Amino acid sequence: MRELLSSCQLCPRRCRVNRLQGETGFCGATGSEPKIYSYQVHWGEEPPLTGTGGSGTIFFSHCHGRCVYCQNYHFSCLGQGKTVAIMELVDIMLQLQGRGVHNINLVTPTHFVPQIIEAAGIARDKGLTIPIVYNTNGYELPETLELLKGIVDIYLPDMRYSSDAAALKYSMMPGYVSINRQAVKIMHNQTGDLVIKDGAATRGLIIRLLVLPNRVAGVADSLRFIKEEIGTDVYLSLMEQYYPVFQANQYPEIARQITIEEYQEVRDIMIEYGFTRGWCQDKPELWARDRFLGVNLDPQI
Repeated sequence: MRELLSSCQLCPRRCRVNRLQGETGFCGATGSEPKIYSYQVHWGEEPPLTGTGGSGTIFFSHCHGRCVYCQNYHFSCLGQGKTVAIMELVDIMLQLQGRGVHNINLVTPTHFVPQIIEAAGIARDKGLTIPIVYNTNGYELPETLELLKGIVDIYLPDMRYSSDAAALKYSMMPGYVSINRQAVKIMHNQTGDLVIKDGAATRGLIIRLLVLPNRVAGVADSLRFIKEEIGTDVYLSLMEQYYPVFQANQYPEIARQITIEEYQEVRDIMIEYGFTRGWCQDKPELWARDRFLGVNLDPQI
């Protein structure tokens, strides 16, 4: 599986660099081993992901996007973190399961898919039984998603933009809209609508929609696509936590938090279209509880 890194085409950029020989493409990842910033019992995810035991979240270093407002830019864009062996990743998964989490939540995992598949297989053989969550910006290739079929239990993609121009300007993701929409449909075909048992998700799809200032994300159009192509039974997470960090202040149209009216406008459209499953952050303090109970792997931090 790691031979895929010899001419890397894991994401839509298709850089074709030989990561096994130390070459780096757009994301900055190199070598044959994964790089991790931290892992933790995370309480800031949607309710059926955190449940009563939290989500076992692993934050991978590097990213194949470049969001100018990235809240995790220090490891997603700047690459902070620690390279770990595959067996270390396996041990992290099993350790998190031992702490009572409901799932293994892989954040920004695309550029390490071969290593993740290898580690997940070993972890399953060693007793990993909880679901695996693929937590992604939604900029994914069908071929990469096909590799994950039967490995990933829960997909957690963003539908970040409904405009290619906005995706390129704010995240440097060419052709985002068609790529993202195809990817989300494939994810839904693989896992179906979300299944929740005893308050915890076991399988399925949750689509995240981040509201940006001045309708930059085009969430209303994304909702229309979801309604027409996936259906209104899908679970949605309408997110209001945008904050202008990293380079966002260089763009006046997104250099502020969203207003109550901007959020309410999208919420009303979601209801109008008949979506009844998911979460709105009218009272975000009730579930966005980011209690850090993890291990930071970056010796610089």
